[in-house]
Amino acid sequence: MIRQQTRKSAPDLNLKTALPDVCESWTDVDWGLDFPLWVSLFLAAIAFLAGFISAIAGGGGMIVLPVLLWLGVPPLNALATNKFQSVFGTLSSTINFFRKGQIEREGLMGGLVCAFVAAILGSILVQLIPSQWLSAVIPYLLLLLAAYMLFSPSLSDEDRPAKLSKPLFNGLCINGISFYGGVFGPGIGSFFAVAFASLRGYNLRKATAHTKPLVLTVNMTSMIVFIFAGQMLWGLAIIMAVAQFIGARLGSNLVISKGAALIKPVMIAITVLLALRMIFSA
Repeated sequence: MIRQQTRKSAPDLNLKTALPDVCESWTDVDWGLDFPLWVSLFLAAIAFLAGFISAIAGGGGMIVLPVLLWLGVPPLNALATNKFQSVFGTLSSTINFFRKGQIEREGLMGGLVCAFVAAILGSILVQLIPSQWLSAVIPYLLLLLAAYMLFSPSLSDEDRPAKLSKPLFNGLCINGISFYGGVFGPGIGSFFAVAFASLRGYNLRKATAHTKPLVLTVNMTSMIVFIFAGQMLWGLAIIMAVAQFIGARLGSNLVISKGAALIKPVMIAITVLLALRMIFSA
Protein backbone atom coordinates (compact mmCIF):
# COMPACT_ATOMS: atom_id res chain seq x y z
CA MET A 1 0.00 0.00 0.00
CA ILE A 2 1.39 3.40 -0.99
CA ARG A 3 1.68 5.94 1.79
CA GLN A 4 0.01 9.25 1.02
CA GLN A 5 1.88 12.51 1.67
CA THR A 6 0.39 15.99 1.61
CA ARG A 7 1.96 18.60 -0.63
CA LYS A 8 2.50 22.14 0.58
CA SER A 9 1.95 23.67 -2.85
CA ALA A 10 1.38 22.78 -6.49
CA PRO A 11 4.35 21.17 -8.26
CA ASP A 12 6.99 23.55 -9.54
CA LEU A 13 6.97 23.62 -13.33
CA ASN A 14 10.76 23.71 -13.40
CA LEU A 15 12.08 20.13 -13.50
CA LYS A 16 15.41 20.86 -11.92
CA THR A 17 13.97 22.76 -8.95
CA ALA A 18 10.91 20.56 -8.49
CA LEU A 19 12.64 17.19 -8.37
CA PRO A 20 14.98 17.36 -5.35
CA ASP A 21 12.10 17.30 -2.85
CA VAL A 22 10.45 14.54 -4.85
CA CYS A 23 13.66 12.50 -4.87
CA GLU A 24 13.90 12.74 -1.09
CA SER A 25 10.46 11.15 -0.84
CA TRP A 26 11.46 8.39 -3.29
CA THR A 27 14.03 7.10 -0.82
CA ASP A 28 11.42 7.10 1.98
CA VAL A 29 8.51 5.45 0.17
CA ASP A 30 8.54 1.72 -0.63
CA TRP A 31 7.39 2.16 -4.24
CA GLY A 32 8.64 5.69 -4.85
CA LEU A 33 5.42 6.89 -6.48
CA ASP A 34 5.23 10.34 -4.89
CA PHE A 35 6.14 12.40 -7.94
CA PRO A 36 4.18 14.40 -10.56
CA LEU A 37 2.59 12.57 -13.48
CA TRP A 38 4.33 14.79 -16.00
CA VAL A 39 7.71 13.75 -14.58
CA SER A 40 6.92 10.05 -15.04
CA LEU A 41 5.77 10.70 -18.62
CA PHE A 42 8.95 12.63 -19.39
CA LEU A 43 11.16 9.85 -18.03
CA ALA A 44 9.10 7.20 -19.81
CA ALA A 45 9.78 9.02 -23.10
CA ILE A 46 13.51 9.10 -22.31
CA ALA A 47 13.47 5.37 -21.50
CA PHE A 48 11.59 4.60 -24.73
CA LEU A 49 14.25 6.44 -26.76
CA ALA A 50 17.05 4.71 -24.86
CA GLY A 51 15.49 1.29 -25.44
CA PHE A 52 15.09 1.99 -29.16
CA ILE A 53 18.73 3.06 -29.55
CA SER A 54 20.11 0.31 -27.31
CA ALA A 55 18.40 -2.38 -29.38
CA ILE A 56 20.28 -1.11 -32.43
CA ALA A 57 23.69 -0.20 -31.05
CA GLY A 58 23.68 -0.14 -27.24
CA GLY A 59 24.50 3.00 -25.27
CA GLY A 60 21.03 3.73 -23.89
CA GLY A 61 22.46 4.34 -20.44
CA MET A 62 24.32 7.31 -21.90
CA ILE A 63 20.89 8.93 -22.33
CA VAL A 64 19.06 7.78 -19.21
CA LEU A 65 21.69 8.15 -16.50
CA PRO A 66 22.59 11.81 -17.13
CA VAL A 67 18.88 12.72 -17.19
CA LEU A 68 18.25 10.99 -13.85
CA LEU A 69 21.25 12.73 -12.30
CA TRP A 70 20.22 16.09 -13.77
CA LEU A 71 16.81 15.70 -12.19
CA GLY A 72 18.41 15.31 -8.79
CA VAL A 73 18.16 11.54 -8.29
CA PRO A 74 21.00 10.42 -5.95
CA PRO A 75 23.80 8.67 -7.91
CA LEU A 76 23.39 5.16 -6.46
CA ASN A 77 19.61 5.30 -6.90
CA ALA A 78 20.11 6.55 -10.46
CA LEU A 79 22.54 3.72 -11.28
CA ALA A 80 20.20 1.11 -9.83
CA THR A 81 17.09 2.47 -11.57
CA ASN A 82 18.92 2.80 -14.87
CA LYS A 83 20.20 -0.78 -14.62
CA PHE A 84 16.71 -2.17 -13.87
CA GLN A 85 14.96 -0.46 -16.76
CA SER A 86 17.80 -1.25 -19.19
CA VAL A 87 17.52 -4.95 -18.32
CA PHE A 88 13.92 -4.95 -19.53
CA GLY A 89 14.90 -3.23 -22.77
CA THR A 90 17.57 -5.85 -23.42
CA LEU A 91 15.11 -8.60 -22.47
CA SER A 92 12.63 -7.26 -25.03
CA SER A 93 15.13 -7.23 -27.90
CA THR A 94 16.46 -10.66 -26.86
CA ILE A 95 12.97 -12.18 -26.99
CA ASN A 96 12.28 -10.55 -30.35
CA PHE A 97 15.55 -11.76 -31.87
CA PHE A 98 14.86 -15.28 -30.60
CA ARG A 99 11.38 -15.28 -32.12
CA LYS A 100 12.70 -14.02 -35.46
CA GLY A 101 15.39 -16.74 -35.60
CA GLN A 102 18.37 -14.38 -35.30
CA ILE A 103 19.99 -16.13 -32.30
CA GLU A 104 21.51 -19.63 -32.43
CA ARG A 105 20.42 -21.74 -29.46
CA GLU A 106 23.26 -24.24 -29.84
CA GLY A 107 26.12 -23.38 -27.51
CA LEU A 108 24.30 -20.35 -26.09
CA MET A 109 24.18 -21.64 -22.51
CA GLY A 110 27.96 -22.00 -22.36
CA GLY A 111 28.36 -18.36 -23.37
CA LEU A 112 25.81 -17.21 -20.80
CA VAL A 113 27.58 -19.10 -18.01
CA CYS A 114 30.89 -17.52 -19.02
CA ALA A 115 29.28 -14.08 -19.07
CA PHE A 116 27.70 -14.58 -15.64
CA VAL A 117 30.85 -15.82 -13.90
CA ALA A 118 33.12 -13.23 -15.52
CA ALA A 119 30.73 -10.37 -14.68
CA ILE A 120 30.65 -11.43 -11.02
CA LEU A 121 34.45 -11.59 -10.90
CA GLY A 122 34.64 -8.17 -12.51
CA SER A 123 32.15 -6.71 -10.02
CA ILE A 124 34.26 -8.05 -7.15
CA LEU A 125 37.67 -7.06 -8.50
CA VAL A 126 36.58 -3.55 -9.50
CA GLN A 127 37.04 -2.61 -5.85
CA LEU A 128 40.77 -3.35 -6.19
CA ILE A 129 41.35 -1.43 -9.44
CA PRO A 130 41.89 2.36 -9.31
CA SER A 131 38.93 3.83 -11.21
CA GLN A 132 41.06 6.68 -12.62
CA TRP A 133 43.10 4.15 -14.61
CA LEU A 134 39.99 2.83 -16.30
CA SER A 135 38.57 6.31 -16.90
CA ALA A 136 41.83 7.32 -18.57
CA VAL A 137 42.20 4.29 -20.84
CA ILE A 138 38.68 3.19 -21.84
CA PRO A 139 37.68 6.29 -23.91
CA TYR A 140 40.64 5.78 -26.24
CA LEU A 141 39.90 2.07 -26.57
CA LEU A 142 36.37 3.04 -27.60
CA LEU A 143 37.71 5.45 -30.22
CA LEU A 144 39.96 2.70 -31.60
CA LEU A 145 36.94 0.39 -31.67
CA ALA A 146 34.95 3.02 -33.61
CA ALA A 147 37.79 3.38 -36.13
CA TYR A 148 37.90 -0.40 -36.57
CA MET A 149 34.14 -0.50 -37.13
CA LEU A 150 34.40 2.26 -39.72
CA PHE A 151 37.02 0.51 -41.86
CA SER A 152 36.49 -3.19 -41.16
CA PRO A 153 34.95 -5.17 -44.04
CA SER A 154 33.71 -7.83 -41.59
CA LEU A 155 30.91 -5.55 -40.34
CA SER A 156 28.47 -6.16 -43.17
CA ASP A 157 25.36 -8.12 -44.10
CA GLU A 158 27.45 -11.08 -45.26
CA ASP A 159 28.50 -14.07 -43.14
CA ARG A 160 32.21 -14.94 -43.18
CA PRO A 161 34.25 -18.00 -42.11
CA ALA A 162 34.72 -18.23 -38.35
CA LYS A 163 38.23 -17.60 -37.02
CA LEU A 164 37.54 -19.05 -33.55
CA SER A 165 35.52 -22.07 -32.46
CA LYS A 166 32.62 -21.47 -30.07
CA PRO A 167 34.43 -22.89 -27.00
CA LEU A 168 37.53 -20.80 -27.68
CA PHE A 169 35.43 -17.72 -28.43
CA ASN A 170 33.53 -18.20 -25.15
CA GLY A 171 36.72 -18.68 -23.17
CA LEU A 172 38.56 -15.69 -24.61
CA CYS A 173 36.08 -13.11 -25.86
CA ILE A 174 32.94 -13.62 -23.81
CA ASN A 175 34.89 -14.07 -20.59
CA GLY A 176 37.06 -11.04 -21.31
CA ILE A 177 34.30 -8.67 -22.41
CA SER A 178 31.95 -9.78 -19.61
CA PHE A 179 34.71 -9.24 -17.06
CA TYR A 180 35.12 -5.74 -18.46
CA GLY A 181 31.35 -5.30 -18.16
CA GLY A 182 31.49 -6.22 -14.49
CA VAL A 183 34.41 -3.88 -13.86
CA PHE A 184 33.37 -0.85 -15.90
CA GLY A 185 30.88 -1.52 -18.68
CA PRO A 186 30.63 1.33 -21.24
CA GLY A 187 30.50 0.07 -24.83
CA ILE A 188 30.10 -3.59 -23.88
CA GLY A 189 27.48 -4.16 -26.60
CA SER A 190 29.78 -2.75 -29.29
CA PHE A 191 32.69 -4.92 -28.11
CA PHE A 192 30.49 -8.03 -28.23
CA ALA A 193 29.10 -7.19 -31.69
CA VAL A 194 32.54 -6.56 -33.20
CA ALA A 195 33.87 -9.78 -31.65
CA PHE A 196 31.01 -11.86 -33.06
CA ALA A 197 31.38 -10.30 -36.52
CA SER A 198 35.18 -10.43 -36.69
CA LEU A 199 35.92 -13.73 -34.95
CA ARG A 200 32.78 -15.82 -35.37
CA GLY A 201 32.06 -14.55 -38.91
CA TYR A 202 28.49 -13.42 -38.19
CA ASN A 203 26.85 -10.75 -40.32
CA LEU A 204 26.23 -7.54 -38.36
CA ARG A 205 22.52 -8.22 -37.92
CA LYS A 206 23.22 -11.64 -36.41
CA ALA A 207 26.16 -10.32 -34.38
CA THR A 208 23.99 -7.59 -32.86
CA ALA A 209 21.30 -10.14 -31.98
CA HIS A 210 23.82 -12.40 -30.24
CA THR A 211 25.07 -9.58 -28.02
CA LYS A 212 21.67 -9.15 -26.37
CA PRO A 213 21.44 -12.30 -24.18
CA LEU A 214 25.04 -11.75 -23.08
CA VAL A 215 24.50 -8.09 -22.20
CA LEU A 216 21.27 -9.15 -20.47
CA THR A 217 23.21 -11.63 -18.31
CA VAL A 218 25.87 -9.07 -17.36
CA ASN A 219 23.30 -6.38 -16.56
CA MET A 220 21.07 -8.72 -14.56
CA THR A 221 24.06 -9.61 -12.39
CA SER A 222 24.60 -5.93 -11.58
CA MET A 223 20.86 -5.36 -11.13
CA ILE A 224 20.60 -8.11 -8.50
CA VAL A 225 23.43 -6.49 -6.54
CA PHE A 226 21.61 -3.14 -6.59
CA ILE A 227 18.33 -4.75 -5.50
CA PHE A 228 19.92 -6.42 -2.47
CA ALA A 229 21.65 -3.14 -1.65
CA GLY A 230 18.23 -1.46 -1.42
CA GLN A 231 19.07 1.26 -3.97
CA MET A 232 16.14 0.72 -6.35
CA LEU A 233 13.43 3.38 -6.86
CA TRP A 234 10.79 0.81 -7.73
CA GLY A 235 7.96 3.01 -9.00
CA LEU A 236 10.23 4.94 -11.33
CA ALA A 237 12.11 1.81 -12.39
CA ILE A 238 8.93 -0.05 -13.38
CA ILE A 239 7.49 2.87 -15.37
CA MET A 240 10.75 3.28 -17.28
CA ALA A 241 11.11 -0.49 -17.76
CA VAL A 242 7.76 -0.67 -19.58
CA ALA A 243 8.82 2.17 -21.90
CA GLN A 244 12.24 0.55 -22.47
CA PHE A 245 10.58 -2.76 -23.35
CA ILE A 246 8.42 -1.13 -26.04
CA GLY A 247 11.25 0.99 -27.48
CA ALA A 248 13.60 -2.00 -27.66
CA ARG A 249 10.98 -4.07 -29.49
CA LEU A 250 10.69 -1.42 -32.21
CA GLY A 251 14.46 -0.96 -32.40
CA SER A 252 15.12 -4.69 -32.75
CA ASN A 253 12.58 -4.91 -35.57
CA LEU A 254 14.54 -2.22 -37.42
CA VAL A 255 17.78 -4.16 -36.89
CA ILE A 256 16.22 -7.20 -38.55
CA SER A 257 14.76 -5.26 -41.48
CA LYS A 258 17.62 -2.80 -42.17
CA GLY A 259 20.76 -4.75 -41.21
CA ALA A 260 24.24 -3.25 -41.43
CA ALA A 261 23.06 -0.14 -43.29
CA LEU A 262 21.40 0.98 -40.04
CA ILE A 263 23.46 -0.78 -37.37
CA LYS A 264 26.98 0.25 -38.44
CA PRO A 265 26.58 4.06 -38.53
CA VAL A 266 24.49 4.14 -35.34
CA MET A 267 26.97 1.90 -33.51
CA ILE A 268 29.94 4.03 -34.60
CA ALA A 269 28.15 7.23 -33.57
CA ILE A 270 27.17 5.86 -30.16
CA THR A 271 30.69 4.56 -29.49
CA VAL A 272 32.31 7.90 -30.41
CA LEU A 273 29.80 9.89 -28.35
CA LEU A 274 30.36 7.63 -25.36
CA ALA A 275 34.14 8.04 -25.63
CA LEU A 276 33.88 11.84 -25.95
CA ARG A 277 31.51 12.05 -23.00
CA MET A 278 33.98 10.10 -20.86
CA ILE A 279 36.91 12.28 -21.97
CA PHE A 280 35.19 15.62 -21.33
CA SER A 281 33.54 14.57 -18.06
CA ALA A 282 36.82 13.36 -16.57
